[in-house]
Amino acid sequence: MSGFSARSDFSRTPNPLAEALSRHRARGLPLLDLTESNPTRAGLPAPEEALLAPPGACGYTPEALGLPSARGALAAHLTARGAAVAPEHLVLTASTSEAYGWLFKLLCEPGDNVLVPAPSYPLFEHLARLEGVEVKPYRLPRAHGFGLDVDEVEAARDARTRAVLVVNPGNPTGHYLHEGELAALADACARHGLALVSDEVFSDYAWDAEPARVATVAGRALPALTFALSGLSKVAGLPGLKLGWMHVGGPASLRDEALARLEWLTDTYLPVGTPVQLALPALLTQHVPRFQAAVLERVRGNRRRLFQARPADATWDVVPAHGGWSAVLRIPREPGEEATCLALLDAGVLVQPGFFYDFGGGAFLVLSLLPQPEVFAAAVDVLARVLSPSAG
Repeated sequence: MSGFSARSDFSRTPNPLAEALSRHRARGLPLLDLTESNPTRAGLPAPEEALLAPPGACGYTPEALGLPSARGALAAHLTARGAAVAPEHLVLTASTSEAYGWLFKLLCEPGDNVLVPAPSYPLFEHLARLEGVEVKPYRLPRAHGFGLDVDEVEAARDARTRAVLVVNPGNPTGHYLHEGELAALADACARHGLALVSDEVFSDYAWDAEPARVATVAGRALPALTFALSGLSKVAGLPGLKLGWMHVGGPASLRDEALARLEWLTDTYLPVGTPVQLALPALLTQHVPRFQAAVLERVRGNRRRLFQARPADATWDVVPAHGGWSAVLRIPREPGEEATCLALLDAGVLVQPGFFYDFGGGAFLVLSLLPQPEVFAAAVDVLARVLSPSAG
């Protein structure tokens, strides 16, 4: 059809699992949802309503990179967590998705490409396509625990590559960057003139202590232009408030040029609302600690319940991980991901197949660890029965 751009023509054909789920819901059948990742629907702490109505909320002072008070509070928050950053190197956005759109505009000409990890959350291709940019995957080898292998990054690069995206920790793999991985990647980016973009929305949710873990690339003296992305959606469990941020780092000349260009770009949109910027200091100090403690208790407890539900003779395993809100199961190749998901749905449990996230080298299921404990426990009991060799 003429009159519309090709880049907005996304497939709208439902897959078999989506069709089966629609039929299941249309029949009013019970469902234990292990795909639920919306923190506002998981029985987790919400902020006091008074925090969301700060004085001056109806005023308007346009600041392209974000209000100084909000950027200052954010810098203090990040510094307290070990990333010594300056407010002037922070840019506020309405979301990490918007930050990606801005970075693709900043770094790429139409037809250029960015390297994205596989497996990973299926978002980058859509965001890049809307900016006229291509994505090229680089594999996260299962032999490395789905950790980064810089040789895979180098092999995926070509003459039109402009940036490398990493997700730290991986979503849904839960693998954090390690110091050696980051050093090798930053060196490769510097040698090839590539920017390094690190999506760190789950970085606060480490389940354990791990040597040489990289929590963030912000505040580090790296040889490449770097961008560290996060936001209130995961940090505070408040996706509806629409506030994200990026830290710009790397060599001073590249950093300052990027910030100058971003200021022009952000001034064109001015998307971040005044009320949430004014509320940010109190949210970071009063709400975030309580929320994150509750999430960590929830995901650690549900992961423990998952292991407890696994029979000793199970033909499936929980993939090792160290953080985030998800668990990945490795299951037998036969009957495979889609058939297993459909069988689980018939039994009243919804999970996601690994191919949604571009897993390779086997068959996998992805579960959210965020559901309330009683829902999760009931669901994994069903899951264990369905996956049992004697279930059929």
